[in-house]
Parts: sequence; structure tokens; C-alpha cells
Amino acid sequence: MDNIAAAYNFADIIAEFNTGGGEFDINVFGSGHINDTFIIRSKARKGVDFLLQKINHFVFKDIDSLMNNMVYVTNHLKEKIAKIGHPEKEVLTLIKCNNGKYYYQDAQENYWRMTNFLHNTKSYDLVTNVKQAQQGGVAFGRFQNLLCDLHPDLLVSTIPDFLNIEKRLNDFNKAIKNNSVQRSASVMEEVGFLLSRADSMNEILQLGRAGVLPLRITHNDTKFNNILLDQADEIQCVIDLDTVMPGYVAYDFGDAIRSIINTAPEDEKNLDAIQLNIPLFEGFAKGYLSQTISFLTDAELKSLMMGVLLLPYMQAVRFLTDYLEGDVYYKTRFAEHNLQRTRAQIQLLKMLEMNKEKLSSIIQNEWLNLKNTLKTGTQMIAG
Repeated sequence: MDNIAAAYNFADIIAEFNTGGGEFDINVFGSGHINDTFIIRSKARKGVDFLLQKINHFVFKDIDSLMNNMVYVTNHLKEKIAKIGHPEKEVLTLIKCNNGKYYYQDAQENYWRMTNFLHNTKSYDLVTNVKQAQQGGVAFGRFQNLLCDLHPDLLVSTIPDFLNIEKRLNDFNKAIKNNSVQRSASVMEEVGFLLSRADSMNEILQLGRAGVLPLRITHNDTKFNNILLDQADEIQCVIDLDTVMPGYVAYDFGDAIRSIINTAPEDEKNLDAIQLNIPLFEGFAKGYLSQTISFLTDAELKSLMMGVLLLPYMQAVRFLTDYLEGDVYYKTRFAEHNLQRTRAQIQLLKMLEMNKEKLSSIIQNEWLNLKNTLKTGTQMIAG
């Protein structure tokens, strides 16, 4: 922390936000890939804690639009949840600056934002049981459900083409051709695998452009550690809202499954350790569909399995692109980290392809079970 404290004048930065004043202890918090996060604890007022984030403005180039998105989304969620729950616990609260905005730019042109800190919550990098998986499905399904009446045009794409596989493949091909750090020759096996599937991975995008899949507001980064659970492992809050923007529901479903079904971390070195935890998949699907059955179309239901295959594929493309470009986007802990991540995602994709029919059947059967339950309940009420 000493090096970080020397890099930023935290006292001046914190003073720009409406925290109520006083002195704070500051510590690094979390393990995000993109932004730097710090927990700010009041020295004099027990339980008065905040999260301070330095926004990566090299990734998020339009900070004003980014924060406007967050304000739209959090306000809408709070308005909806106020009718059924506890919005102050279930939605992040943005802290205003003295200038009336929700972000502050310091003298070094760094951008900062602050939210409340939700006490007695926890997050997991790996799902360990079916209850957690089901709660994850409930969390992201409920998130989509609560936002399905907020028009996508109200939000700006904070990272244009973030989950556009055509764009990712174009970047990938450029990185292979440019070979800027002389790494292409060593990864031709991985390159060949990814390029062999390029055409088949465009289906969601094509269905969206054809109007078959509706554009909705989606989270677009549904790793399990973007959910806060309470001490009983019940869902409390969806976090990391930087990438909330227009998208397709299959993206959220697929990215969540990417982290939940994998028996190993996303950068696992031992590829044999990467297996599929089918009960966790089933748990997540059950939770997710229970929250989205009221609005999902048949075409969206069919697209969910496409998302399950697309997202690990896209993540492998992105990791390998970054590796070929010299590790300029993702934080890495060692020289071959992005390559190790790539290989792990490829292995996960292979396992998913092998089990595609089984996983598709789980989604379809759960959907039919929910439909039958709703139908039975309706008949009982009518009777």
C-alpha cells in the first residue's frame, strides 16, 4: 500500500466526494482485471465504509457516458426493488462529488468514482455448490428481468463492439498478421483451432441483426465474482456495472456458465483439471430461467446454448489477441499468463462442445418444467 499511497493523493481525492468527512484508512480491495479498487474505512465512524475506484480510462474512453449509464441503471433498479425489497442493500449506491457529478478527475487526469460498501456480503471466484450456482442464475436473470422495461437506446455502449465477435476476430487476425512482439510462430496450434470455428460463432450476431433476437439491456460481464451473496449464500447484489449496455441475453448466460461450469480457474495451467460440473450448470439454468420465463422469447431460449459456446471462444480469442500484442489490455502476473488463459478457455470450449446435446436438453427440460408449473398454478387459481 505504501507504493500506491505515494502514487495518489488519497486525502484530496476522498475530500471531493460526499462522505461526511473525517479521516479514512485505505486498502487495496478485490482482484479486478481492469479498474483499481480501494476500500475506504472511516477511522471515527464505525461501519461508514466506501469503495473508491480508479476507472481505467484507457478501456472506458467516455467516462461521462459510462457514469450516466450507471446512474440510469441503478436508479431504475432501486425504483423497481423498492416495491419488493431493500434497494439500499440490493443495489450499489453511487456517491456524488462536490461538483454534483458522480466522478472526479484528479490533477493527473485519473478518473475516480465511489460507491457505498455493502457489509456482510461475500463473493466467490469459483462456485462450489449447487445452491451458489442457482443463486447466480437468479441474480443475473433477475437483473435482466428488472431492466427489460428500460429501453436499450437510453444507454451508451461503454466499450463499442465489446461482445461483437466479428470485431474480436478482426482484431485477432490483425494481431496475427502484425506479429508485433514476435509471438505468432509459437501459438499456431491455438490460432488454427480458433480460426477453424470463426464462421460458426457468428450466429447470435446474425440473428440479432435479422431482428430474430431482441436487443436488451444486459450486464455483459457475468462472472460469478460479480455477484455479492449474503452470509447464507443468498443473492444480494449484482456489481461491476461498467459494461451494462445493450446486448443479447445469450451473452450474459454464456459468460456466467463460462465461470460456473468450469471445475478450475480461467487461467488453469493443468488442462486435465478443466472439467464440466454439470450439476452447477443445471442449478444456474434453473435459477436463471425462473427469473426470465416471463419475457424470454423462444428464439432467445434457443440462443442460450449458442452463448455457452461463444463466450469461452470469444474470451480465448481476446486473451490470445492480447498475448500477440504484448499483453497491453489484461493485467498479467507472468510472461505467458495470457497464453495460459487462452489454452484454458480452449480446453473448456472443447469440453462444452463434447457435451452440447446434454446441456441443451437441461435448458429445454427446465424451461418445460417451469412452463408446466406456471400452467398448473394458473389452472388452480382459475379453479
